Amino acid sequence: MANQKNLPAKKTAGFGVAWEGLYGYVQAVQVKDTIYLSGQLSHDTEGNLVAPAVLNESGSPVDFSTMEDQMRQTYSNIVDLLAEFGATLDHVVEETLFVIDVPAAFAAAGKVRKEFYGAEVPQVASNLIGVSSLAFPQQLIEITIRAVIE
Repeated sequence: MANQKNLPAKKTAGFGVAWEGLYGYVQAVQVKDTIYLSGQLSHDTEGNLVAPAVLNESGSPVDFSTMEDQMRQTYSNIVDLLAEFGATLDHVVEETLFVIDVPAAFAAAGKVRKEFYGAEVPQVASNLIGVSSLAFPQQLIEITIRAVIE
């Protein structure tokens, strides 16, 4: 076991949703001046997915029309988590969007990101990565964040 005296102090936050305990992780952790957010998704305070995608018989999304609504709820959750550390989206330096459909995410991101960051060109490094699946089949997007506070 590592020497506990040499570990940095960590402050953590979460939503208390079931998958935090099932998977075994925290939603956010602050070490020194940096806040790291685990992959965030579009859930409400009860852990229900907001705007879940409709699935076909094989369990894959049949359309991506709920991408914008999922993205909006995901950013809302990000704002709530950052507030636990006294931070806002102004403190975000990097974000990574993992998406099931890149064209749908690209179309939604331009509008939603500008809305949440309050700028035509948000001052944040951003990555948009297409993936084949996420934690829940109805999920179209997951966003990780790194923020720096003083």
